Amino acid sequence: MKDWDWTIARLRSAVVAKEVKAADICDHFLKRINTLEPELNAFTAVFEETARARAEEIDRQPDTWRNQPLLGVPVAVKDVICTRGTHTTGASRILSGFRPPYDATVVKRLQDAGAIIVGKTNCDEFAMGSSTEHSAYGPTHNPWSVARTPGGSSGGSAAAVSARLCPASVASDTGGSIRQPAAFCGVVGLKPTYGRVSRYGLLAFASSLDQIGPMTLTVADAATVFQVIAGNDPFDATSVSLEVPDAKSIFQGEIAGLRIGVPRPVLEGINNDEVRQTFDTALEILVERGAILVDVQLPHIEYAVPVYYLVAPAEASSNLARYDGVRYGFRATTKHDQADLQTMYERTRDEGFGPEVKRRIMLGTYALSAGYYDAYYLKAQRIRSLIKTDYEHAFETVEAIAMPTTPEPAFRIGEHIDDPLAMYLGDIFTVSANLTGLPALSVPAGFTSTRLPLGLQLMGRPFDEVTLLKIAEVYEQASPWWREQPIKQMP
Repeated sequence: MKDWDWTIARLRSAVVAKEVKAADICDHFLKRINTLEPELNAFTAVFEETARARAEEIDRQPDTWRNQPLLGVPVAVKDVICTRGTHTTGASRILSGFRPPYDATVVKRLQDAGAIIVGKTNCDEFAMGSSTEHSAYGPTHNPWSVARTPGGSSGGSAAAVSARLCPASVASDTGGSIRQPAAFCGVVGLKPTYGRVSRYGLLAFASSLDQIGPMTLTVADAATVFQVIAGNDPFDATSVSLEVPDAKSIFQGEIAGLRIGVPRPVLEGINNDEVRQTFDTALEILVERGAILVDVQLPHIEYAVPVYYLVAPAEASSNLARYDGVRYGFRATTKHDQADLQTMYERTRDEGFGPEVKRRIMLGTYALSAGYYDAYYLKAQRIRSLIKTDYEHAFETVEAIAMPTTPEPAFRIGEHIDDPLAMYLGDIFTVSANLTGLPALSVPAGFTSTRLPLGLQLMGRPFDEVTLLKIAEVYEQASPWWREQPIKQMP
């Protein structure tokens, strides 16, 4: 079996047909992880013992799991999603040693569907970043060029799938954290509609923006994982009670006559010729398949990045107040004569949080402070409403909106680390989906002249993930970039 055959669909069918055992599949991926992890640093923890035990359990009781959609499939979980009794740190020193007493809802649903959890993937600390450089475990490296970032904050998840260390990963997306690394690493990344997937068990960054979604090699695999993890959850007050569509429905229609919006004014700011050319070529392919391009106006999207970087840090400053060294995780040591509670709080948070998290906490606290709330946070929320209205008007005439996923390919590790503004501006095409709660997907769209992956982003109407998956699947069939493997050949 070739490496590109190791998709969810192929693996499951092989286990069902008894062509291969779940234990052999598990060992295959664990071997790849052990071989490549020193170079990639995609994981913060690998669950070798429990993964093998789980695979052996499936092999002993094949009839019990036979009909499950993720039968025998190894899946990685971003290290901001709780796994019961095992490593969950948010890639932060302040949660070192933390072992949650429960599984996140998405983890339970993955396991109920027959998946094997192989480990926790590296990320920017508390998912705050766009490069996976802001991690207590060190940076993750892009499999296509180890000198470059895999994107963030879900860089470990994207790198793991891209390098074939696992066929799928589940991650979180607050401002593009699934889609941007998916584009940088040449994989599929789906951010579902806000409320479609339970956030129970997710370490909160910005509660009105966070959403969990899949990262996979193919669109069909993304649809499968999406169907497994989506659906109402009584433990999450923001999850919606809507029927989850059948993943197979993405194959039941064409895109002929389907209207795809293109926000031309937004694209004028693209300075990278290869990004622009790749996007234009992707549009041509969709038109060849029958799609109709429609110009749409999003007049307030230019404010999306500053709005996001007021709203998200404000919510983060509130959510991260719970990490104080008292109940769990890291606690700073204090001298006997400095052992008062306030000093312990201050030293714990100073030593436990990294510089990017501290920066965002300070930005958020400032935006929420007396005298500045109206001028910054409240104004940002008002513009957020205008951005949402712009999309509502656009979706009156189109079924989806297309943009590049990122304005540039993967940048070098360290290139933007001392320039937060340059890092933040890389989110220009992704943050609006989180501000509006809309579903969005990134699908591989080709490569630069130096073989760095690029992505095509599709945004859809609320709870219409199926249309995005259909469009992406048609595009993928015409341009199967996912079959390409990283420059460094994997063992």
